[in-house]
Amino acid sequence: MDTKIKTITAREILDSRGNPTVEVNIVLNCEIEVRAGVPSGASTGIHEALELKDGDKKRFNGKGVLKAVENVNKIIAPKLIGKDVLKQAELDQLMIELDGTPNKKKLGANAIVGVSIAIARAATVALGKPLYKYLGGPDAVLLPVPMMNVLNGGVHANWQGPDFQEYMIVPYGAKTVREALRWGAETYHTLKKILKDKGLNTSVGDEGGFVPSVSSNEEPLRFIVEAIEKSGYKPGTDIGIALDTASSSFYEDGKYILRTEKRDMSAEELVEKFVTLVNKYPIISLEDGLAEDDWQGWKMLNNKLGDKIELVGDDIFVTNVERIEKGIKENIANAVLIKLNQIGTVTETIAAVRLAQKVKWGVIISHRSGETADNFIADFTVAMASGALKTGAPCRSERVEKYNQLMRIEEELKDSSVYAGRKAFIR
Repeated sequence: MDTKIKTITAREILDSRGNPTVEVNIVLNCEIEVRAGVPSGASTGIHEALELKDGDKKRFNGKGVLKAVENVNKIIAPKLIGKDVLKQAELDQLMIELDGTPNKKKLGANAIVGVSIAIARAATVALGKPLYKYLGGPDAVLLPVPMMNVLNGGVHANWQGPDFQEYMIVPYGAKTVREALRWGAETYHTLKKILKDKGLNTSVGDEGGFVPSVSSNEEPLRFIVEAIEKSGYKPGTDIGIALDTASSSFYEDGKYILRTEKRDMSAEELVEKFVTLVNKYPIISLEDGLAEDDWQGWKMLNNKLGDKIELVGDDIFVTNVERIEKGIKENIANAVLIKLNQIGTVTETIAAVRLAQKVKWGVIISHRSGETADNFIADFTVAMASGALKTGAPCRSERVEKYNQLMRIEEELKDSSVYAGRKAFIR
């Protein structure tokens, strides 16, 4: 079978928020055709690879991606046509060199990652293998625990809810992915009824979580514990809670400004707040507890909670090997969030995962707030044996498609599949 690239074509499509993003089609000489949709973040770290936008206010308020599309069609495609998709690392490196900047600002990470994902998918189809087996090998059998964002705040809720960006339920006590997703969906719907009965808003944010107006950042935790119990499950045994506070979004002039609670906090005060919440609720994971450049604050947090829960770096690490290496050396966290479009290629993303796993850090694969129907990250999570996938509430088709893909993979693996469960959160 001729697995060389015949054509590469990019186009502008809409993501789940109605904003433009990039989609890439690849056709091989053997006539296999695949496509990949590129996600887009709302809460983005300043150290991420650049998502190239047009800046033309007459189109999509400046959010158009025609420049990135043109870079695929006129710069990347001519260099890759005729190349073999089975050489993922080689083609990714070619695109990195073609861009030639540290943060992919010339061609755009959104242009490069779309091509990189499509290359992997084309190779998979050509070889007749499942994507998770192609990237992960024959031992790719670990199914991740879903981390389901059931209550939104911060940027994801346009600051209409709590300051903390994501409150997630984590059904690690289940025996299978299918059972875990059922537990999560049941708890989600119970939570909706609880909020409705209290006269609170049950409309949903970017990632499908509810957006109630609350009086504190702790109040959602009480609602979630109540929902878990009323659904017939035990908090901390069957279902845990994970937080993504996205603290960079409310960090100003050296202070953490909690609008909901009408107070400012130092890093030390915020860390003590987290310690109190962890002691009171079944919280197993805290993402972006401090701002992306508050390295001293992170050290303080890790000293206080690093032996108790997963402390996950997203904005501070941005799936970048150099930044993760610095975090390991300075001992500021014990887990990393992985997003393909933060760094720009499948190869670089795999390197980030393997580095974290080498030092026994937790690894969570993640979606973005602006998603497409592309379910690549579901397979990628199984391939990497990361044990946890964060891809939103059991609501909105662009989120649910990733969960549905996990169930398909579990069905395909049959008795060889292993549900990661509580062991995914090694603290």
